[in-house]
Amino acid sequence: MEDAHIPQLSRQEIDAFLSRAASSPRRRVPKILHEPGDVLNRVVNFMMQDSYMQPHLHPGEEKIEKIFLIEGRIAVLMFDDRGAVKDLVMLEDGKVEYVEIPAFTWHTYVMLSAHAVSYETMMGRYEPETWKEFAEWAPSEGSPESVTYRDVLKAEAVKRVA
Repeated sequence: MEDAHIPQLSRQEIDAFLSRAASSPRRRVPKILHEPGDVLNRVVNFMMQDSYMQPHLHPGEEKIEKIFLIEGRIAVLMFDDRGAVKDLVMLEDGKVEYVEIPAFTWHTYVMLSAHAVSYETMMGRYEPETWKEFAEWAPSEGSPESVTYRDVLKAEAVKRVA
């Protein structure tokens, strides 16, 4: 794993954030560790198994997303421009615990454990209008189709790692 200063979290703090994630409509909550205007963005994500994140990319050569596993099992999926899965990295304790998502790469992840916690970093000033582009070929978060699509992605992940 790349040398990263992964924040130390107490069991109580992890459990408190997971409890918030479980009661959140998105079924995930972030703990943002950077200040507005910082060039290095740092966040800890607390996610439940049934959370869905619409595939997206980060436009900008500096926007290389680094994902470090803290807890759980996460399948990180990368797609071509039409939405076909072109790569998958399984993050799990004691195996692969880190992945880099290149800039301009469509990606998302699905949790293959009851919950998961990740630490993510990315360079670049946060500008909400230009930070990420959502894939038009994937359902929006909260849409009725998103649940089915998430389940298809999970099935694809399980098939690829079996």
